[in-house]
Formats: sequence, C-alpha cells, structure tokens
Amino acid sequence: MPDLPARPDLDQLRRRAKDLLRAARGGDADALRQLYAVSDRLVLASAQLAVAREHGFESWPTLRVEVLRREVLDNADAARLRALLAEHPELAVQRMQHWCDHPRGFSPIGYVAALRYDTSRHVWRDVPDAHLLARALIEAGAPVEGAPGDRETPLITAASYGDAAVAAVLVEAGANLEARAAPDAGGVPGGSPLLHAAVFGMTAVLDVLVAAGARAENIAEAAAAGDLDGHLTGDTRPQERIRALVMAADHERLTVIDELLRAGTPIDAIDEQWGRQALHVAASNGRAASVQHLLTRGAEPKVRDARGRTALELCRRARRGVADQRGHDRVEALLLAASA
Repeated sequence: MPDLPARPDLDQLRRRAKDLLRAARGGDADALRQLYAVSDRLVLASAQLAVAREHGFESWPTLRVEVLRREVLDNADAARLRALLAEHPELAVQRMQHWCDHPRGFSPIGYVAALRYDTSRHVWRDVPDAHLLARALIEAGAPVEGAPGDRETPLITAASYGDAAVAAVLVEAGANLEARAAPDAGGVPGGSPLLHAAVFGMTAVLDVLVAAGARAENIAEAAAAGDLDGHLTGDTRPQERIRALVMAADHERLTVIDELLRAGTPIDAIDEQWGRQALHVAASNGRAASVQHLLTRGAEPKVRDARGRTALELCRRARRGVADQRGHDRVEALLLAASA
C-alpha cells in the first residue's frame, strides 16, 4: 500500500482515478481487478474510492480532506485551518497517517511542532505562523500533551525542532515542562523538553523553557541554559566539564565557555559519550560567535573528528541543509582565516 508523498497533488490524484477508470473500461485486467475490489460499477466514484483505498483511506472524501489538511498546515495558513476545523472538528485530534515521510503517523499538534524541518526538500527553515496553527488546534481540542502512546509530547517535539513560538503557545496552554520522551523515542530517549532543546542546539526554545521554570538537571544542561550556578564544583568530573563546554559552544554561552576554561577544561577535548567537540559543533551549527570566541582562546581549527573531518569541513557539509546560511558563511570565513 503506497503512502502519500510529502507534497501531494489532489488534481494528480483525480487524474489517477480517471486514468484507472479509463483503463478498466478498456478491459485492462489490473484496473478491473482494482475497481471490482471496491465496487461492481465502473464509474468515477468507484475509481476514486479505489485510489483512496490504495493509499490506506476508507473513502475518497477522507483522502481529499487529509490532503487538504496537510496543505493547510504546510502553508501555515491559520485562517484556512480554522475554517477547516469548523467544518471537520475531528481533524484537530485525528492522527495524520499514510504519509511517506512520517510512516509512524503524527498528531496534528505534533506535526505543527515539527514544521521547521521541510521533509520534502530536506532543509531547515523558519515557519513564522506555525504558532498560530498550534493555537488554533489547541482551541479546537488538540491535546496539549499529545495522544496516549505518543513517543514524545508536542513540547518535546517543538524543543527538538526549534520552534520557540510554538513552544511558548504550548507552555501557555499548560504543557508539562518535565515531560519525558519514551525510552524508545528517537532523538533523546527519556529526555525532557529542556534536554532536547539543549542537545539539538535550539537556544530560543531553551530560553522559553527556562523562563517558564524548567530547571537544568546537570552541568551540561546548565551550560546550554547559560548559568552554571551550583553545577560547576571542584568535584565535577573532566568529561562532564567537556560535555558542558560543547553545550556552551553550541548555544553561544560565551561567559560559560570562559568559566569552564578557567576551571581547566581542555578546549579541544572530545566528549567521550557523544563524540562531540566544542569547535566542531559550533562550526557545524553555524555558531559564529562561539567559533570566534573559541579560536581567540586557542582552539585548534585543524583538529579532526572520528571521521577525519575538520571544523571547516563540518561547517560546509551542514550549510547545505539550512535555508539561512549566513551563520555558516561567517563561520567559514573565520575558519579559513584561522587556518591560513
């Protein structure tokens, strides 16, 4: 059973139904078999039903509405979404299924929380009105914590994908700051929203969570949040400090970088747990302020990761996957100058 493509075309699906009907009337055995599996009449409605069933939907109207829902969400059209929900209120809750890029399905509110990553083009982008979609869905009855059995809450998804405005709407609606992803979830199994924002470098979301009262549970999270108070002591293990340095670099917490360096943290060391290094992570994620700060304090730009790549190579590789490349352009210029 083929799933729908990431950017479905309803007109193309209509043409597919017409072609199927034409083939069946012309005596094509496969087409006849497909139509007679759903109806004993060779009419357009039967062909449309066959196309819907082919993609896992009970009826053509159900398929049509699902294609429309995704189009409205992908275009971040809050006005059209409200109109659609007024006609089909169940769409605020009903799971989005039979999509090739989301084979496990997605709750509508979770899908909106993940809109910053365009799965059709495989690129990160900003979706300025996504929070309006989230608010419309919540007002129409979408559960703020997601559906039972979901591997992560919508707030965790927003933290992972970096949509601070959606995160703020969820927090305002009462989302649990201490929620945990399932043990078998992708990303950070068992992790909180704050940890997801920290690990994935989503500083704006992290700031929303901290302002709402989320608390760092360890020095790495504290470094990402920009405040080591109570976490950096004489007993802090070297690997914990290295992990914190990577986090500080990723979130451009420059004063935290200096605090960790003063505590004796080696600037070019690799976090043994995750294989990450401060300059490499900052370069890969386009954190120009951190790259400049680390280079000024003696970071070696020619250090290679476990796969033999320098910070400059990591920067260039990651730049292809972001819509706004200005940060990576600045990082490249800094690393080229430092490597000359």
